Amino acid sequence: MTFSPEMNPSIQLNNGDWMPQLGLGVYKVEQDIAVDLVRMALDAGYRRIDTAALYDNEAEIGAGIRRSGFAREELFVTTKIWNDRQGYDNALEAIDESLQRLNIDYIDMLLIHWPCPQKDLFVETWDAFQDAQAEGKIRGIGVSNFKPTHLDKLLAGRGAVPSINQIEMHPWLQQAEQRAYDDDKGIKTEAWSPLARGRFESDVLAAIAAAHGKSVAQVVIRWHIQLGNLVIPKSSHPDRLAQNIDVFDFELSAAEMASIATLDGGGRVGPDPDDMN
Repeated sequence: MTFSPEMNPSIQLNNGDWMPQLGLGVYKVEQDIAVDLVRMALDAGYRRIDTAALYDNEAEIGAGIRRSGFAREELFVTTKIWNDRQGYDNALEAIDESLQRLNIDYIDMLLIHWPCPQKDLFVETWDAFQDAQAEGKIRGIGVSNFKPTHLDKLLAGRGAVPSINQIEMHPWLQQAEQRAYDDDKGIKTEAWSPLARGRFESDVLAAIAAAHGKSVAQVVIRWHIQLGNLVIPKSSHPDRLAQNIDVFDFELSAAEMASIATLDGGGRVGPDPDDMN
């Protein structure tokens, strides 16, 4: 089938904005291919790009957006500030630096990349985010890798509830407790490493993929979609870019969803948020 971007549903955030449910992650995408990758992704139907200061490709992502021919308001751009830029003044400077590198009028979604609880600076960092949002530099603000204990402390402070919480999530780490917490607070959960970095050793997933004539990656992305997650699979290969977004012409049954639920073993491919600083 031919994919059209209108098939990618959007989810309304608590700030009123709409965010395409499926986007492109660009972690470890090298600078020399990032501009062309944006073009390929937009041609394939993506309208959302997720980057970060840590990824060292914000400038190239921004250049790809400016050269794409798409109106700015048609695209949704997320970036994140890194751990060493937490604290009120540091965060304000980091936000301006990301805007300069991206060279776009505003950021659609800005995230605190990790809570770094030992630093204990994420509450004042959040204050800086809210002030930058009030100035129009950022449309939406959220967090990444925040557990309920981190969010409890954040929400006890000033003002806004995060629009999203981007966490590691895949069939082997399904994060049911965190997703329920986020949902109760009006926070949308977004999955990073949604394909567990290609760790697909599963007869369950293979059987479901064969039944639908799809790849295992497509089944996993479809599982995220049906759970209601925001999801950002990563690929720099044109065929896989197109394949990853071609997940709206089939549906997993309740029995298939239940089978995938049995794969949850709590195993991470990334670090525990309590250990990052």
